[in-house]
Amino acid sequence: MSAPTPTAIHRLADDRIQIDWSDGVQHVFTARGLREACPCATCREKRSAPPPNPMQLTVLSSAEARPLTIAGMRPVGAYAYNIAFSDGHDSGLFTMERLRELGAAIAAS
Repeated sequence: MSAPTPTAIHRLADDRIQIDWSDGVQHVFTARGLREACPCATCREKRSAPPPNPMQLTVLSSAEARPLTIAGMRPVGAYAYNIAFSDGHDSGLFTMERLRELGAAIAAS
């Protein structure tokens, strides 16, 4: 039996999408949740870095200060989606397998 694949993707709001899978399962994702789970090398490195000094203020760009939205989503072959976020980040490739795992983790929490 082959792995489930997306049959439809719905924009529920600027910051939420729903993926319907070929096995009937549906997962709802937030822009923030997807952005925090971005699989690109830069994001993986940032997640594994030690926490910043709490006495040091982080300066946000104007894009980072606005509410995060999903600016676009396009298929990459038949195996992944490239998701662009309103903060300008668009380098992560979310494989179907990764989206399915994230969706299952969200549903279980």
